[in-house]
Amino acid sequence: GRADAGRERRDAFREELLLSPLPTGDVAATFQFRTRWDADLQRGAVSHYRLFPKALGRLVAALGVRELHLALTQGFWRTRYWGQPPLQAPAGAELWVWFQPAVTDVDKAWKELSNILSGIFCASLNFIDSTNTVIPTASFKPLGLANGTDHHLLRYAVLPREVVCTENLTPWKKLLPCGSKAGLAVLLKAERLFHSSYHSQAVHIRPVCRDASCLAVSWELRQTLTVVFDFFSSGQGKKDWSLFKMFSRTLTDTCPLASQSKVYVDISPKNKEKELLEVSPPPTSLHEAVVQGDKKTYAVYDLLSPSLFNTSRSLNVQLKWKRPQDSSEMPIPTLHAQRYVGGYGLQTGEICTLIYNTHPYRAFPVILLETVPWYLRLYVHTLTIITKGKENKPSYIHYQPAQDRRRPHLLEMLIQLPANSVTKITIQFERALLKWTEYPPDPNHGFYVGSSVLSALVPSVIAMKDMDVEQSPLFTSLFPSSDGSSYFVRLYTEPLLVNLPTPDFSMPYNVICLTCTVVAVCYGSFYNLLTRTFHVEEPSRGGLAKRLANVIRKFRGVPPL
Repeated sequence: GRADAGRERRDAFREELLLSPLPTGDVAATFQFRTRWDADLQRGAVSHYRLFPKALGRLVAALGVRELHLALTQGFWRTRYWGQPPLQAPAGAELWVWFQPAVTDVDKAWKELSNILSGIFCASLNFIDSTNTVIPTASFKPLGLANGTDHHLLRYAVLPREVVCTENLTPWKKLLPCGSKAGLAVLLKAERLFHSSYHSQAVHIRPVCRDASCLAVSWELRQTLTVVFDFFSSGQGKKDWSLFKMFSRTLTDTCPLASQSKVYVDISPKNKEKELLEVSPPPTSLHEAVVQGDKKTYAVYDLLSPSLFNTSRSLNVQLKWKRPQDSSEMPIPTLHAQRYVGGYGLQTGEICTLIYNTHPYRAFPVILLETVPWYLRLYVHTLTIITKGKENKPSYIHYQPAQDRRRPHLLEMLIQLPANSVTKITIQFERALLKWTEYPPDPNHGFYVGSSVLSALVPSVIAMKDMDVEQSPLFTSLFPSSDGSSYFVRLYTEPLLVNLPTPDFSMPYNVICLTCTVVAVCYGSFYNLLTRTFHVEEPSRGGLAKRLANVIRKFRGVPPL
């Protein structure tokens, strides 16, 4: 019995919170909850679930899922002003899944998977179908342990109109071992999380190596939540903040099932004047690491440390600037992009994408993924890529044309970005005229086009050292670096809002009203004439009352009736 219990409890749970002051005065809070289970979910021999959610575990086993990545996002991460995020996601809902080679019908498993996830997270993922699903060939490689990369086993879809709210957060919190009752999840108050500039919650399931020899496989569930609070523009006028100001709560206890629970506060200087930050209470330790090419210094609060809660019953981390910060010189990220729609009228248009490489002397390639709905008919011969006034030919290009009402356009390109350059990518399109039953209830609002995806290995100015995944913070281990000279970045551009030729939907109402009026008047009168019976009535002498009245009038000398 003890051996069986020890065998079933080969799982561990870690949680951490990263607090990062942004150059614009905002504050980004990134929660990461990781559950690692030393079990083989693919064989279906697992019957007892302790920390790993049973709903997701059985889903992985039943549908042959190798990797699953789901993100629900409200807002847009402003990379140009906020810097590189630990993990970015596009606006709306994003789902991409790698299936096992043993899965014969991938499309059927993909449809069933999206329907099940729609029920688990109370999202509209059931609207994922062939019209918004693509099969990338170069982007979205597996993040976990993978024996092969057959892209036919990959499916990717985005719902840019998906609205994220509390009904999506509640089932997400229920997947945690301690729920929202203890640990860092106590801070997840929906009223404060959704009163923010940016909110993104995600679920990542992938197989990882159990140890350094990688002879056995473990399954990792990583739940991430990123939220950006805007204190500086809300009337505060200061960039000082605390846990209570952000979440209206403080940390009172730890999750008893967590093997590690830490709070990281980024106290790195934000400008050349080496401006330092003051945090209180004093941190447990300091941690220095090279994250995304920059040297960072973190104040670490270990919630499992016995001395942390001895002085007070709660932990309220506060950060103050030693002197006012000048935000006129904000650091510019090495790679960022933006996208917009050009042209005029409702017949043709142009999609423009600008990719910036601000590295002073290093050039690097980037993979661009464009997914365009079928009702925007692309003219591929108009594709132009201009860098520093010259044509920039892509090293690799993959285009899958759309089919009306069946599949979207898919365009993938490998583009070389010269140092300190701006690359402009344009492609023209024609707007299709939809059937009147295919328009949404608010057709004049427009139609959303999903974000472009950029994947690149950005060169690092500072050499990064190889670190043990189990010992390093969670926010540095999702995208492991292949070498110390570069780091992986996946960015998303803004979603587009495109107007299509829209008929006047009030005309059917007017026609119906006019038709009903004509039918009621004309047909009613005609039917009345055909069915009415006419009778000629002879005047009668009157009854007894009339006779009595005439007798009385005769005596009074009044003319009879």
